Amino acid sequence: MTPRHQRGLGRRKVLFALGGAAVAIPAAAAIAPHALADQSGEQKAGTAAAGALPLTIVNGSGSFDNGNVHVYIVGNADGRQVRVTPEGTVVPVAASDNGSDGFTDYAIGLAGSGETKLSLPYMSGRIYVSLGAKLKFKVVVDGNGNAALQYPAGWVTSDPNYGVLHDCAEFTYNSSGMFCNTTMVDMFSVPLGIRLTGTREQTTGTVREGGRAAAFAAVKKVEAFSRLVVDDTRIIAPGHGLDAGLFAKDYLAPYIDEVWSTYTGRDLKVTTNAGTFTGRVRGERFTFDGPAQVSFGRPSTRDVLFCDGALAAPNDGTTGPVAAVLGAGFNRSTLLSHPDQPTTNASDFYGTELTNHYAKAVHTATEDGRAYGFAFDDVADFASYIQDTAPTGLRLTLGAF
Repeated sequence: MTPRHQRGLGRRKVLFALGGAAVAIPAAAAIAPHALADQSGEQKAGTAAAGALPLTIVNGSGSFDNGNVHVYIVGNADGRQVRVTPEGTVVPVAASDNGSDGFTDYAIGLAGSGETKLSLPYMSGRIYVSLGAKLKFKVVVDGNGNAALQYPAGWVTSDPNYGVLHDCAEFTYNSSGMFCNTTMVDMFSVPLGIRLTGTREQTTGTVREGGRAAAFAAVKKVEAFSRLVVDDTRIIAPGHGLDAGLFAKDYLAPYIDEVWSTYTGRDLKVTTNAGTFTGRVRGERFTFDGPAQVSFGRPSTRDVLFCDGALAAPNDGTTGPVAAVLGAGFNRSTLLSHPDQPTTNASDFYGTELTNHYAKAVHTATEDGRAYGFAFDDVADFASYIQDTAPTGLRLTLGAF
């Protein structure tokens, strides 16, 4: 499978489209704009699901019975923000969906016992699960006068869902196939694994036995990261922690400075589908020559954690892939030890004191060592992402706590 940093749709764009943009009203909420719309092909909002894909939800949490687990399927289809009903129908979100408390109730309940059978229509979106309490989604009107859905932002203390145990998986399903992943880019809370059947059977994201507790413990024992652990509810990703004042804004500065100093006098090679780029720091910019000339300013810790800012990755086939590889190298702290990137041996990752200990912990927690601990964790295929061009079913399993 071609590494996703060398494919068309960058991971950072997917995440920003689904929940990374702040909403003006109310300020704490997150909203999913239309950036992933028009990927759904034949599906028309408000109709029965075209090409419906069987979806099975399995509650293996061991801590919550089926009556206390709630599922939400929300996203974009044909330029509109939509939800999916228990019957598998795509329905546009509407402000009239808000109840007297100001929030919607889009929850899909699980079967009384055993597995729950649902179906996915053509759309791009997220499958949320909440345990013990329902999530509070809110429909608002965006700047263009369209109905838009505010998504949970579990890393924001003022968000109405901050106290709710919840997590999500992401997907795009259209006539080209199913493309899906579990994500820990924003936070890690509920162990989720996905199994996709079709041309072959694939599983990813499954948290090993005791993995959740081990991840919480590993992050908590690193002083700089310890405040990211919120009781036994979630671990907030360090980028969001930085924005919330829970993580040092200059944490990675010494490592970043050392990279800049080191590659003032030697070359760094980055190989992508477009070819090999050779770079050095010239006049404070890391400039690469090769199939095209691309350059980057010195990133901040925030830029590294979000793979954005100075490391922003446009979908241009040249700058974008190089930025993704650099972002992965910074987060995995391999840029100094490996002048040929990307590094592909996981045993070489996170080997320095200044590294993304959060990403290290969530990778260690999964059975296959794959996770989305930061936006370009897909570099060299270490992300919990799977795809199939002829899918026959998707299975989402809540793992044991």
